[in-house]
Amino acid sequence: MDNFVQYTPTRIVFGRDTENQTGSLIKADGGHKVFIVYGGGSVIKSGLMDRVIKSIEDAGLTYKTFGGAKPNPLLGHAVEGAKLAAEFGADYILGVGGGSSLDTAKGIAHSVANPEYDLWDIWFKKVSITKSLPVGAVVTIAAAGSEMSSSAVLTNEAIPKKKGFDSELNRCRFAVLNPALMATVPPYHMAAGIADIMMHTMERYFIPGFKCDMTDEIAEGLLRTMIKNGRIVMENPNDYDALGEIMWCGALSHNDITECGRGKDFSVHKFGQSLGGYYDAIHGATLTAVWGAWAKYLYKDCPDRFSQYARKVWGVTEENDLKAAEEGIARTVAFFKEIGMPTSIKEMGQNPSPKEIEYLAMDASANNTFNLTRIKDVRYPEVKEIFEMAIDG
Repeated sequence: MDNFVQYTPTRIVFGRDTENQTGSLIKADGGHKVFIVYGGGSVIKSGLMDRVIKSIEDAGLTYKTFGGAKPNPLLGHAVEGAKLAAEFGADYILGVGGGSSLDTAKGIAHSVANPEYDLWDIWFKKVSITKSLPVGAVVTIAAAGSEMSSSAVLTNEAIPKKKGFDSELNRCRFAVLNPALMATVPPYHMAAGIADIMMHTMERYFIPGFKCDMTDEIAEGLLRTMIKNGRIVMENPNDYDALGEIMWCGALSHNDITECGRGKDFSVHKFGQSLGGYYDAIHGATLTAVWGAWAKYLYKDCPDRFSQYARKVWGVTEENDLKAAEEGIARTVAFFKEIGMPTSIKEMGQNPSPKEIEYLAMDASANNTFNLTRIKDVRYPEVKEIFEMAIDG
């Protein structure tokens, strides 16, 4: 077990009708002028925004709303929001929605607090920031885990380039989690969220060389919980208890607790972010489209982790490690298919040309300067081969 620091500062407020506490939570945290960031308007149609605004008004606070966050949140949109938030004099940013709204809110918070810097320079860590505005979250879909994570993602639409930014300044001050808010999520987006939650956990799991029994137990239990309850909500999207399990798993999957003693590498996310930035595809789908190819390429170099995963998560009884690993991979791919997720790039709706594959591989490997996984050296040539395998799955 390696050295680690576990720090999870986000206050979680979980349960029915908890969105009605939003205003009091912001007030207790010292906020006065709240800039509310949301997406395409479903939070307005559902009545959620009205309830959030009422709670803000009841707390004696003022607010301004800013909609339009996209599934792959855009740099330009965050920059526009930062300008409006600064003009409003915002001292608190509130994301209402899924990961795109929350990540946009984080980008706005950093930009408003550091007006001397270009947001993309902040994102690429060309400059170092030491302050940001506080951010709160009202979560409507479990997927990105942005409500408890130290990360955020934006896409520079001019390039196009999707890029993650990791910083403790990304931590939300509080997150409101009402599972009932997820009942109206479309099935495909629900499935994409399930996949993303599982992937956040697996990205921290398939790392060899560390004995971390407790961390493994947490990760394996989370994955089993997701599989069980993912199947339930795909059949019955109104099952509150199953939605609650998934929403809580979504928060835990990305708050670093499943990496204690081991760390992470987020290898599959590098592939997915390249696909998402280039094709503007739904994030969860970009992950499941490549995971099978990624796993088949690497499992023989990490048979102990893949076989343990197969046995502990999927109940595989095969004693041979390689055969057990293969069965675990097959069951995972089958589960993604079962919930309606693509398991190849073609199933995702794209058939990249050789030139596009070269671009994607260079992008994912940071122009062949970055090793994607700690299992073995995986740079441009290997990334290109995995992308090629993933075309047909």
